[in-house]
Parts: sequence; structure tokens; C-alpha cells
Amino acid sequence: MKATQIPPHAGTVTPADLLRMAALYLRRHGWHQGAYYADPDHLTPPACAAGAIGMASTGHQVENFLQLDQLDDDHHADTLAALGAFVDYLDTHEPIFYVDEDGFLVDEYGWPFSWNDDPARTAEQVVTALEAAADEWDSLHTTGGENR
Repeated sequence: MKATQIPPHAGTVTPADLLRMAALYLRRHGWHQGAYYADPDHLTPPACAAGAIGMASTGHQVENFLQLDQLDDDHHADTLAALGAFVDYLDTHEPIFYVDEDGFLVDEYGWPFSWNDDPARTAEQVVTALEAAADEWDSLHTTGGENR
């Protein structure tokens, strides 16, 4: 094998792995609010939490999570599993209830997005939540470093 050749990956990528990769992505490239990515023309733009999960699982920008149907099944399932693990963590540890101007609760579809876009939210809170969600997923699904 040449030094520049990428060795084959034999392990399974878990939602926890993708959440940690998303946290690392945000640390390296920056965090963003209001859209998945700050600059769609940049290869590695600052991203929101969901955008970072998309980058971690696909290796490129995902403009809309409905686009995932066009990807191969592994990326689609992996991305949705990681996003689901993140939402589960937020529901348990950082529940918030937004009421819109008409007095209705904001639905769950917008939950990770509205959480990310809260004006009081900080980049460090987002990174910490992604890492904590990964730790929680591991504690529920692995034993001694092996999948249950």
C-alpha cells in the first residue's frame, strides 16, 4: 500500500461516530444559524448542527434532507439515524417548548433546527450537545466498545 492510499474501512460507522464527526466538523469549519450552510459555494462552509451531520455522513453539503432519498441507502439511513439520535438527546436533556404567534406549539419537525437557531445558542453548546448525544448513543448501544 502506498503512503497516499486510503486503507479500507472494515468497521461499522455508528450514529455516535457521525455525531462526533459532526462536532469535529463544526470545530474545524465553524457553526452557522439560519440555514444548513453559511456559503453553499464553499466546499467546507460553516454549518448548523444538522448540516454538520449531513457533511459527516455524506462528505458533501446536503441542501435539504429530503435529498437523501437520492443518495445510496447507507448514507440515507446513517444520516437519519444520527439525526434521530441527536433529536432523542435534545428531547431528553434540552427540552424546549416554542409557542408560535398563534399560540400553537412548534412541531417536532423543526425541533433540531429551531434549537440550533435559538438566538441565545452558542457554537460551544452545539458542539457539546453533539458530543453528549454521541456518548449517550454509545452508552445505550455498545458494551466494552462493541455494538450490542
